[in-house]
Amino acid sequence: MSTVAIIPARWGSTRFPGKALHPILGKPLIQHVWERCLRAKSLSQVIIATDDMRIAEAAFDFGAEVALTSPKHPSGTDRLAEVAKHLPGVRHIINVQGDEPAIDARLIDRIARTLQKDPQLKMVTAACPFENAADAANPNNVKVVTALDGHALYFSRCQVPHNRDGSNESLRPTKGKPAYLWHIGIYGYRRDFLTTFVRWKPTPLESMEKLEQLRALEHGATIQVLTTTRHGLGVDTPEDVSLAEAALAPKRKPAAPRKRS
Repeated sequence: MSTVAIIPARWGSTRFPGKALHPILGKPLIQHVWERCLRAKSLSQVIIATDDMRIAEAAFDFGAEVALTSPKHPSGTDRLAEVAKHLPGVRHIINVQGDEPAIDARLIDRIARTLQKDPQLKMVTAACPFENAADAANPNNVKVVTALDGHALYFSRCQVPHNRDGSNESLRPTKGKPAYLWHIGIYGYRRDFLTTFVRWKPTPLESMEKLEQLRALEHGATIQVLTTTRHGLGVDTPEDVSLAEAALAPKRKPAAPRKRS
């Protein structure tokens, strides 16, 4: 069962125009993401999908496979679906965000294997526990609530679930389950479900929360949530570049102690 990773990339980011090509440790941001995807063992292809020739030419230069898409797409998911239409032999599509230079290839493999093992599963994503209360309270950090079987019940920018009988700032697990799960923006789709998904109009909860994945839940689709330990690092603003460089910089081995003469 062929599985492809597609990295949607555009130039016109509101907070950081041109960030796909911004240099990080001497390479364009998008190249770091592409190289991480190449480490995954479950993929048959890795494709960069863009409507911008500057991004396409840079990707060609470092050896990536590129798909040119329409400039009219309202979201990366729509860009994904356009590329998927031309991949008839592919069963599963993984959407890897183009601003995640530290994406874990092992997580990509987990998503691919989860889709491959369950032919009824339409969509997979990931989450990790919050480590501090400030991040959990931040509405820019999306929370996901899951059922006992790991299926998503709801995604929100609010701090959910609310602990009625205790402090809502607590991060202590309840019955072995993390109090708050931080959603990670990576998605795996069955190809036929992705085609259906982009045909649906935005739904009420999606429009209210500004979270596209709620469209799937509002239509009754099942989203499996894989839990991992690391959230990764998204480059959303120019200020994030230094954080990304620190995370990606090769770790230096401590110098060996000098021998006394």
